[in-house]
Amino acid sequence: QKKSKKSSETLTFKRPEGMHREVYALLYSDKKDAPPLLPSDTTQGYRTVKAKLGSKKVRPWKWMPFTNPARKDGAMFYHWRRAAEEGKDYPFARFNKTVQVPVYSEQEYQMYLHDDAWTKAETDHLFDLARRFDLRFVVIHDRYDHQQFKKRSVEDLKERYYHICAKLANIRAAPGTDLKIPVFDAGHERRRKEQLERLYNRTPEQVAEEEYLIQELRKIETRKKEREKRTQDLQKLITAADTTTEQRRAERKAPKKKLPQKKETEKPAVPETAGIKFPDFKSAGVTLRSQRMKLPSSVGQKKIKALEQMLMELGVDLNPMPTEEIVQMFNELRSDLVLLYELKQAFANCEYELQMLRHRYEALAKAGSIGPLSVEGTHPDGQAGLGIEEGKGDAKDQIIDVVGAPLTPNSVRRKV
Repeated sequence: QKKSKKSSETLTFKRPEGMHREVYALLYSDKKDAPPLLPSDTTQGYRTVKAKLGSKKVRPWKWMPFTNPARKDGAMFYHWRRAAEEGKDYPFARFNKTVQVPVYSEQEYQMYLHDDAWTKAETDHLFDLARRFDLRFVVIHDRYDHQQFKKRSVEDLKERYYHICAKLANIRAAPGTDLKIPVFDAGHERRRKEQLERLYNRTPEQVAEEEYLIQELRKIETRKKEREKRTQDLQKLITAADTTTEQRRAERKAPKKKLPQKKETEKPAVPETAGIKFPDFKSAGVTLRSQRMKLPSSVGQKKIKALEQMLMELGVDLNPMPTEEIVQMFNELRSDLVLLYELKQAFANCEYELQMLRHRYEALAKAGSIGPLSVEGTHPDGQAGLGIEEGKGDAKDQIIDVVGAPLTPNSVRRKV
């Protein structure tokens, strides 16, 4: 029994190392023999079967003449064709599509199509060329008889043709039908070609200047968007500072007995940029007060360092004793300091933009395009106000952006 089992088992061959599975599958045979050492021709496997030709007769082909119905010159051509298709029309003649050029009568021309700039013979010549060359107006202009008739441009020929087509469509249309009248604007076509010619005849210096202006325009638009974003952030910071101040005043003025009633009143919404938003620990279990003093991950490393520096300048301990009152006061103090830091940054950015505009304005004033600056007065905080001479106030509004400035906000060291 053991011998019979061994004889009935099929032989398996292991794929050689380094050979891909797809390549090894090509060597497989139905009999599962070992791969041959030499190439062999077998009818089994992945080889394609040869075509089996029957004993039927092949359809005869014949060298025969043919004419194309799309041609009007009656030219005769020859080609190989099946004998059964002898006498049939040329099959590719159906792809010949012609433009239907309208035909007008003498009465219609005299009543509706008469034009002093065009004669009847010249109009007939134009429509004859339009039929011959399928409205290819460049070819029509090339074959136009400029010696017998007046010299015309391509736009003149198009304008005359489409004007007549529109007139005939209006005359022959049934009342109440929606017409699609072709319209050709010759003036617009002339201006378009003139603009293209100017564009093509530009010098390399003009092309470089245009590319430079496009790049400057993109920079101006980018800086404008950045200024709008900074303005919105500054407005949020100012609103947050005002809201926080009013909220603190209301808490101080409210008596202690009415403190529980604050839950019913709605607190004013404070923007997310207002100071620091500490997480609330409302989960069950024991929590440490020191966890409430930990700064959230939304505060950047730069703000944390600035906050530590301000606390050290004020003489406040960075890690105070975490009692309930100290935790609340310490978090409020840090939130106010962060808000103050953001306001100072926004103020420094505004000062930088004001300085850029001042330098730009002085440069334009020296060039003589606008008037010089005049100091109108001094603000209470010690900063000089800017003004413009009378009669030249509109020139300031023409300043859109600044290409460069002598200083940047990071180059001026500010004390936080």
